[in-house]
Amino acid sequence: MNKSRDWTSDAIQKIEADFQRSADTHLVKLDLPVMKGIDIYLKDESTHPTGSLKHRLARSLFLYGLCNGWIKENTTIIESSSGNTAVSEAYFARLLGLPFVAVVPHHTAKKKIEQIQLYGGEVYFVERADQIHEESRRLAKELKGHYMDQFTYAERATDWRGNNNIANSIYTQMERETYPIPTWIVMSAGTGGTSATIGRYLRYQQHVTKLCVVDPENSVFHSYFKTGDSSAVSTLGSKIEGIGRPQVESSFIPSVIDIMQTIPDKASVATAHWLETLLGRKVGASTGANVYGVLQLANKMKMNHQKGSIVTLLCDSGERYFDTYYNAAWVAKNIGDTQLIFNELKQFEVSGQWKL
Repeated sequence: MNKSRDWTSDAIQKIEADFQRSADTHLVKLDLPVMKGIDIYLKDESTHPTGSLKHRLARSLFLYGLCNGWIKENTTIIESSSGNTAVSEAYFARLLGLPFVAVVPHHTAKKKIEQIQLYGGEVYFVERADQIHEESRRLAKELKGHYMDQFTYAERATDWRGNNNIANSIYTQMERETYPIPTWIVMSAGTGGTSATIGRYLRYQQHVTKLCVVDPENSVFHSYFKTGDSSAVSTLGSKIEGIGRPQVESSFIPSVIDIMQTIPDKASVATAHWLETLLGRKVGASTGANVYGVLQLANKMKMNHQKGSIVTLLCDSGERYFDTYYNAAWVAKNIGDTQLIFNELKQFEVSGQWKL
């Protein structure tokens, strides 16, 4: 075995050892007595070493790049990201002793920037979210590095058949629950890689579970799902960090999705704040979008006298968003008044009546 293959084998061993040290993430049951007969669960991805769902993706992307021969000793890793993927990739780059550069939109949460830098990564800012690809490709060429390109490779880097992927983990953890086969799995899309993994897994395992993907405002994914027009673009960009895209990405596979919903930004943020009153801790706005979608489906199930379970993702901790979603002045300026929706959610919590 040559020196290059020796280094690759050692790098893969380090990543696998890191995985072995990390316990699976928790499946948290949401306490909502008014929804009797409908159990709601949150797969808490904030408990990963780097604090978000993207830890899984970063690990898969590194293994994919290593096994393809794209990542070698001293290769500079470049990634385009709204923050969480870059945080996780910076962690793995440091684990392997590789330089890391993140290309992020200028409005990315300050805490995420600090965490990228904590792991030794460099940060390049762009004005708009639709500029991150071009700048990442330019830097990769200039630095003779490897552009990870999560938006292209997310759906193919993860083994969707099993191998302890997130879908496999959900079903294993649900085995002893009252309704072990979920009626719905609900999630939001950033790259589309996780929804592709879950949707394929559901079909491969022949589960009756349906997949609902929620999308924020100013994202083109829902439009693409409805029309099939892959040329759709948005110049505004999502205000819900980590989800939604201004262009259709290669990893987003609409054919594995049963339904999609667009969630108003106000609802995403209000639901994140409402969840804090139930969980006793802060969550990100992407989790708010997920749960708002869950509540709509749960309400329909209740109206149709259905029983069952719904699983969604707690994508990351709200601690990363003190300067945005948990800053009243920022929310008022960038999102608007969320109090009405928050009040309606609190009323729903008591009465079980959905008025939104």
